[in-house]
Amino acid sequence: AVQLVESGGGSVQPGGSLRLSCTASGLTFDDYAMGWFRQAPGKEREGVSCINRSGGTTYYADSVKGRFTISRDNAKNTLYLQMNSLKPEDTAMYYCAAEAYAYCSGSWSQGYEYNYWGQGTQVTVSS
Repeated sequence: AVQLVESGGGSVQPGGSLRLSCTASGLTFDDYAMGWFRQAPGKEREGVSCINRSGGTTYYADSVKGRFTISRDNAKNTLYLQMNSLKPEDTAMYYCAAEAYAYCSGSWSQGYEYNYWGQGTQVTVSS
């Protein structure tokens, strides 16, 4: 069975940093583009970032551009999200997901074309 397991979440003060990881098993990791999503209580799910199968192309939501960096290590079947300059509005449950394709689709941020999802890791930014 396919499993995506996120880790690295926690509580941090505004301006701090966290690095999320997502370890995949049960699938050929480097066949798929991968995405990060987040959902805060009472809010809709938001696409944060997407990376293609090779890691050569990345996309970001405007709200995180310049602060977050997505990357992947295909040898370790692991996806990362480096989050810097964190803000209280970044507080959410963060999920990784495997796209249905090798490349981030034009609608990558909508979340409709992802076959597999992790259980999430909580990120809380508060002073």
